Amino acid sequence: MGRTGPRVKVIRRLGTPLPGLTPKSGERRQYPPGEHGPGRRRRRKTEYRERLEEKQKVRMNYGLKEKQLRRYYERARDSSEPTGEALLELLERRLDSVVFRLGFARTIPAARQLITHGHVKVNGRPVDSPGYEIGSGDEITLKDKAKNNVHVKESVEAGPRVTLPSNLKLDPDDPYVGRVVGSPVRDDVPVLVDEASIVEFYAR
Repeated sequence: MGRTGPRVKVIRRLGTPLPGLTPKSGERRQYPPGEHGPGRRRRRKTEYRERLEEKQKVRMNYGLKEKQLRRYYERARDSSEPTGEALLELLERRLDSVVFRLGFARTIPAARQLITHGHVKVNGRPVDSPGYEIGSGDEITLKDKAKNNVHVKESVEAGPRVTLPSNLKLDPDDPYVGRVVGSPVRDDVPVLVDEASIVEFYAR
């Protein structure tokens, strides 16, 4: 995968589904991997390990490199909102996240590929940057070529994999058109994560 490694292995290690990374779910065993694993219990986590894993959940789900996530954290830290909530809001504003949440792609990596190949338009203009920041009032559509892609068609017909967030709406007459009607809110974030631990990780 490049950015995140084998996806099921990642979610098993972190112990929680990451819908942006993969539609699969991994059952986490109570013992470490390997032939001697069943005879051993996992070690108790340190505070540092717990904070690291919370940070990794977000990094893996949104498919970011460490430097990218740190830059988002620094922006969130300088905002007037609580830092953890501001961080998650910024990540949910990314174009690749929005394309995924609208159901145009099954995962964020798949959404990123659509965008970088020039198949996504914002307000009628092609945008090829996955990190493009979406704002209220924006309209997201797909080019005709993307609409004929079998994987895109299957994803759109199936609908959003996770509940459509309150800040996004699909056009009732055209499932390939989505609109941003507000700002992301904490309750809409599809990852089970303790954002306060992420703040503590970076503030150490």
